[in-house]
Amino acid sequence: MNNIKSQENKNKVQRFFINNAVPLLFILFAVLAIPMSDLSVEYLIAEMITRLARYSFLVLALLIPVIAGMGMNFGIVLGAMAGQIGLIFVMDWNVMGIPAFFLAIIISMPLAIFLGWMAGIALNHAKGREMVTSYILGFFINGVYQLIVLYSMGSIIPISNSQIVLPRGYGIRNAIDLVNLRKSVDRLIPLEINGIEIPVMTFILVAILCVFIIWFRKTKLGQDMRAVGQNMEVARNAGIPVERTRILAIVISTVLACIGQIIFLQNIGTMNTYNSHEQIGMFSIAALLVGGASVAKASIKNAFVGIILFHIMFVVAPRAGKTLMGEAQIGEYFRVFVSYAIIAIALALHAWRKNKEAEFARRSLRVDADAAGTSE
Repeated sequence: MNNIKSQENKNKVQRFFINNAVPLLFILFAVLAIPMSDLSVEYLIAEMITRLARYSFLVLALLIPVIAGMGMNFGIVLGAMAGQIGLIFVMDWNVMGIPAFFLAIIISMPLAIFLGWMAGIALNHAKGREMVTSYILGFFINGVYQLIVLYSMGSIIPISNSQIVLPRGYGIRNAIDLVNLRKSVDRLIPLEINGIEIPVMTFILVAILCVFIIWFRKTKLGQDMRAVGQNMEVARNAGIPVERTRILAIVISTVLACIGQIIFLQNIGTMNTYNSHEQIGMFSIAALLVGGASVAKASIKNAFVGIILFHIMFVVAPRAGKTLMGEAQIGEYFRVFVSYAIIAIALALHAWRKNKEAEFARRSLRVDADAAGTSE
């Protein structure tokens, strides 16, 4: 009996380390790198508050497709591009402050819904390969976006603001100063504690999204998505419209990413027209995976833990690299490498974890059989 209990305890410990391997590695990195970076606690807290406000909406936008069994949605870049087009029009029309923020959402929302619907249809034809398909789809739509913004705006699509148009008379400048809505949401409810600016309104919007996700999971559509994610054939036999449900999951994710990109850019205050959206999917997914999520299971807690751990690495790596190697660029190379590598590691761990869970299930059956034999 003692052997059975010890085996169960051993299995629990192994399962804990397997399920939390990535966050534990990042916690270890933070413990080692923070003292070497010589950054103050106040500075790190201020940076983490800023980055939580900046990235939370985008990372939370990834959760709905995971519920539907579609893995990590690299296609959130489609929503990011839609949001940027809304911002271009807002800057052209010189709308200011909070009205500019909401107008950008209103303009970009129909485009985000259309792109999400189109992506959902494409992913329905690539069942089991949704992540790589959404990744490639992002490159395809990026080409269309570049064509529209670089050649159509100012020539076919009227743009009258000379400050955002290239000198040739058409095409949008590479960098746009979002002076009209810089930190308009962040500073709507001003709060400063010990010199640290707290973006209260942004966190309220993030909290509303968290409540929406919790509520959504309990709705019929949320339960349908969960059923589809667990087994599509069983869900179809139960009368759930599988393809429609999967499309809705991608549409919701794309719309949330659109809003998240507008929040992200108003926080930064500058939009890189042709590059701001490109790394959004990669960094958001990496942050979620760092928080302990997998392609099959992700939670709000994973999102926030991941943002903090991932961006601690982003902040301290250059300084730690300078301390160790005498060259800050080493830290820059390290954090870019990690942002890509962590996705590959997490996907490999997911496959390994599935094999281990199957092994644990077999062990549990043997333990139950041994216990039954002992009781007899």
